[in-house]
Amino acid sequence: MANISKIKRDGLLKKIDSVKEYLLLSSVRDNKTEELITYLNELKLEVDNKKYGLTFEEHRENIDEVLSDNISVFIEEKDLKINDFGGKYNFLLEGDNLPSLELLLKTHKKRIDVIYIDPPYNTGKKDFVYDDAFVDKNDTYKHSKWLSFMKKRLLLAQKLLSETGVILISIDDNEQAILKILCDSIFGEQNFLTMFVRKTKSMTGDDGNGLNIQHEYLLAYAKNKNRVTFTGEAKTFDNYSNPDNDPNGIWTSADPSAKSGGESTYFPIENPITGQIDFPPQGRYWAFSKETMKNYIDSGRIKFKTKITKNQRGFIFKRYAETMEVTTHPVGTLCFDDNAYMNSVATSETNELIGAGKFSYPKPIEFIKDLIKYTSNKDSIILDFFAGSGTTGHAVMKLNKEDGGNRKYILCTNNENNICRNITYNRLKSAIKLNSFEEGLKYLKVGFVDKKNKLYYEFADELLEHVKELVELENALDFDNNETIKIILSEEELDEIFNRDVFGFSSLYISHDVLLTGEQLNKLSETNIKINIIPDYFYKEMEE
Repeated sequence: MANISKIKRDGLLKKIDSVKEYLLLSSVRDNKTEELITYLNELKLEVDNKKYGLTFEEHRENIDEVLSDNISVFIEEKDLKINDFGGKYNFLLEGDNLPSLELLLKTHKKRIDVIYIDPPYNTGKKDFVYDDAFVDKNDTYKHSKWLSFMKKRLLLAQKLLSETGVILISIDDNEQAILKILCDSIFGEQNFLTMFVRKTKSMTGDDGNGLNIQHEYLLAYAKNKNRVTFTGEAKTFDNYSNPDNDPNGIWTSADPSAKSGGESTYFPIENPITGQIDFPPQGRYWAFSKETMKNYIDSGRIKFKTKITKNQRGFIFKRYAETMEVTTHPVGTLCFDDNAYMNSVATSETNELIGAGKFSYPKPIEFIKDLIKYTSNKDSIILDFFAGSGTTGHAVMKLNKEDGGNRKYILCTNNENNICRNITYNRLKSAIKLNSFEEGLKYLKVGFVDKKNKLYYEFADELLEHVKELVELENALDFDNNETIKIILSEEELDEIFNRDVFGFSSLYISHDVLLTGEQLNKLSETNIKINIIPDYFYKEMEE
């Protein structure tokens, strides 16, 4: 079958080449001619560009203009720090998530194991703000604005994912279809994992056309699909118990016979209490030798009965749960259909922590907790850059308490209507207090350093003032209670650490203005201490 679009495209390219050839052969070759040839080359590239995929009008945001003239930094709100219980901290980042993600690339590139986001659904009902204005249903660029907004952030998210990382995105019917195509282009169609369906409400009310819409979706992509496996619930030993307090643990009655065997595995077993003698069933053999069966009798694995009904064996052979290989159920794409995953539950949970009516459309704790359980290990780093009410952080802390994990979370959200401080932060603070979560939290705010018409050295010292926050974020710690990492900003601080007999730290972040002698370099090298020159370490692209 002929590709009509390709035929048309090839025809247009030939016409462009003809005009270009005419200009090249023209006797007049001035600046205007060169400019026209450049235009034709650009036009040719555009015509010959990829023709399958998502095509939309790309838009710039106000934050793009800010970032073109400024460098993003983090500034700690020290009075909002919640002390930790084990030397490690979680982080809440206040500000537009675009600069937050760009800063995270300096500290967490290829380090994030799980990204969960619940972006605006773009319903046209004041849920999506673009350049400080709500996008309503009558906006003719409604979808392209949303796609431009999402594309920039998902491109950064892809770079943050570890090689075994996954990203999970909640969405409804408004943008589900185009989000799938966008994610195919960013994460790779080959890395699409699945689309889960979550039950959002019970069968009440009419949403129009006689329909009751009870679901939304969860898109799942991997950084590398070949390296990702979801971990489902462990299969339970429902028929196991321990009525006789056996020190070997819970057990169930099992058949000790086998289809195959020989003379050595065909022998009688006598019940010393009742005197009943048992042989293997007709046509079968014991599954174990005489010596092994004797050991099982001595250890209590074979338990003799005191009362025996007709045609019953005179003993019980125990199968212990700990001897069974633990297997798990695969994670079903309809697994989020329980009432615990519904919106009404999420609303009750959020109201309890921050007060009624202060946040709309939160996600249930169990939903996020199970997602993290299925996709993370106990030391994973979890990121949510549309943090909203902070359910993701709450879910991480709850899962850590349940399974002894040491997962860490990073949450990003803007502070529109004081949501970050009054909602996200207060929810996390309340959750820590009410549930006795042994988790610390640091609050960082996005700030900016002016770079317009300046060379790097002219603002490097100002960047240096905010490096501490990046070092703490990179290492998930707080310098007030930590000796494993040091920041050196002056010659005096350098002399102080070299006056010690033992360093006691593993990494050193040292100002570009502080020079190490050859002897000092050798001493640090001998102790395998990692040296990072700041702010260059975090702002390498600014050095040129």
